[in-house]
Amino acid sequence: MRNKLIPLATVFALSLTGCAFGGESPSGNQSDTLKFWLSGDGAQGGGFAAMAKEYTKETGVKVEVVDIPYDDLTTKLRNAAQADDLPALARVGTVDPVWADSLLDLGKVATTNHIKPGLLSKSPKGHVEALPTDLTAVGLFINKSLFDKAKVAYPTSDDAQWTWDEFTAAVKKVQKKADAKYGLVMDSSSHRLRSFLYQFGSNGFPLNAQGKFTTGKQTATALERFKAMNDDKLMPRSVWLSDGDAGALFKSGRVAAYYSGVWQITDFSKNIKDFAWTSVLMPKQPVRATNLGTNYLVGYDGPNAKKTRKFINWLYSPKNYAKLCEISGFLPVEDGVNVDYKDHKAAYDLYNDEIAKSAPVSAQQMKNELTYAYKGMSGDSDPIKDETVKFLSGKQDVRRTIEAIEKQMDAQIAG
Repeated sequence: MRNKLIPLATVFALSLTGCAFGGESPSGNQSDTLKFWLSGDGAQGGGFAAMAKEYTKETGVKVEVVDIPYDDLTTKLRNAAQADDLPALARVGTVDPVWADSLLDLGKVATTNHIKPGLLSKSPKGHVEALPTDLTAVGLFINKSLFDKAKVAYPTSDDAQWTWDEFTAAVKKVQKKADAKYGLVMDSSSHRLRSFLYQFGSNGFPLNAQGKFTTGKQTATALERFKAMNDDKLMPRSVWLSDGDAGALFKSGRVAAYYSGVWQITDFSKNIKDFAWTSVLMPKQPVRATNLGTNYLVGYDGPNAKKTRKFINWLYSPKNYAKLCEISGFLPVEDGVNVDYKDHKAAYDLYNDEIAKSAPVSAQQMKNELTYAYKGMSGDSDPIKDETVKFLSGKQDVRRTIEAIEKQMDAQIAG
């Protein structure tokens, strides 16, 4: 997740207003093929490619899915915009001002197919121009074999949800009784850290009425707790201070718990063979919260706009969207969608339940970032993570850490 905000309009001196993007060919003529650019579909089971083939079979309209390396997708879309040769649609991490003026209004698609209103942001035009395709959510995994060996209980229902105090005590028992090297590892990411802050009652770093980023005392409390946990006994300092691989540590079988997210389910099911693992409820202290992320589906205006919007509406229709989620292992963004996760049903059900019962702040970062992108601001650094690393290493206290985060985020908004 990105936090540094700089006005991209000053970086890209492009006047795109009034451009008529052809979408499928440099000439701007209508094409029989809808080009769909994305990244990572193969790693997610090829869900979009499978649905594109199904659409062609049903309608005769060909949708060509082009899987582009993640690091190249942004550049290729910018180059395509300048060459008047954007694809019909794309799955992107955020909206880029370079091509924002050519986006289709997808608001009717969102309402028709019951996309959760709390996940939607409107552009300056008042339109919904970017639809979330799926949700990523922070969550907790445990090494069930170690917990069972140590005969330590963990919550299996909302009635028994643990606090961070109770969780810490539990993993320390696992360390002692089952010879686990560490009690917990957490990905070195502000995406994970934000959910930890929320669980202690923090609202993160929202903008106040004066247009400044600020936070409350709960953030300081959470950061102090996080530092105390990073003691090289309960948690390995190498992950946050030396970019150690948290996932590899957990898969070694010597760590009691892993604070990561839903995207790990498929990997763990394929690659963890030496011990039993399971998804469990995250602690709260006292707030139940996760942190949500997403990718967005956008359609570009041009001669194929009607065909593009029609395909997008078909893709988000409940039956088809449920199938996409099943193939790719997505958490759904629509209300009332019944997804059959087969062997991993319990894990996905737990994540969906966490999302439904989490505090509203859990979706705030995701919505804010899209709002900032619509306004021409993006980011290339992460002050929350960077300053927390300085705090963990002893270079500054918690007060200076919070002040530095607020100051940097204010400066980035100002440009």
